[in-house]
Amino acid sequence: MEIRVLQYFLAVAREQSIIRAAESLHLSQPTLSTQLRALEDELGKQLLIRGTKGSRRVTLTDEGMILRKRAEEIIQLVQKTEKEISLSDSVVMGDVYIGTGETDAVRYIARAARELYAVYPGIHYHISSGNSEFVLEQLDKGLIDFGIVFGSVDTGKFNYTELPFKDTWGVLMQKSSPLAKKKKITAEDICDKPLIISQQEKAGGGLMKWLGKDISKLEITATYNLIFNASLMVEEGLGYAIGLDKIINTSGSSQLCFRPLSPKREASMSIIWKKYQVLTKAAEKFIEKINETLRQKETPH
Repeated sequence: MEIRVLQYFLAVAREQSIIRAAESLHLSQPTLSTQLRALEDELGKQLLIRGTKGSRRVTLTDEGMILRKRAEEIIQLVQKTEKEISLSDSVVMGDVYIGTGETDAVRYIARAARELYAVYPGIHYHISSGNSEFVLEQLDKGLIDFGIVFGSVDTGKFNYTELPFKDTWGVLMQKSSPLAKKKKITAEDICDKPLIISQQEKAGGGLMKWLGKDISKLEITATYNLIFNASLMVEEGLGYAIGLDKIINTSGSSQLCFRPLSPKREASMSIIWKKYQVLTKAAEKFIEKINETLRQKETPH
């Protein structure tokens, strides 16, 4: 498969029309159609369902949907690689890609990036948000340089720097909830309540051990990937969301409040990157700044 042909395919998927895609690519329609059929022949699969004369809309087959996802990742990786290679050895500039879950630790990363930006204004940062599964997948595919993950690190696969703080687990609830009167929330307090938990925890995280009940015995009304969406569900009265502190603003006129779990449950975190990965100069400067900032925190004044 040629990169150029993948770009043609993505244009058709985006426009849902071979005619419009050809116009955007400045190609003739027969030329584009020929390239697409050659791609289908190469893969041995039909990728596009072409409309009849009455409807010229093009839709993707199941195989076409798979190719679209992979093609987007391939093009993104090619563009990232081209930028890295094209930069001069004498100039520190470029892009740093970071994947992270929702955590207040992003403030720490932002401060380090701000300090580095003052010295190297040619470095730019791109943050992708998702759960640990998303971050690890993006790292494996080379689409990000660094990931922020909770818990233990696979040291056989990743280099890591442990960050100097922990996030606190607790319950996000309406201020009008009876449980809002409590300073801390025990498993007994919420095990019979409608719960909103992260998809990762439902799949077998430590939260189930803390609750001390089989997941089939709990009333889980919803799961979330990003806790902001969970906070909206809490506001609408769907249940109590279990998540990390300092992500949702519960001050002022907010309808919500946060109460920590008891016994206390914390999440340690690390910034990780693939072993044997050749980092760009921009990425090297970034992780150097992170480690420098950590050493400064450890040095007594």
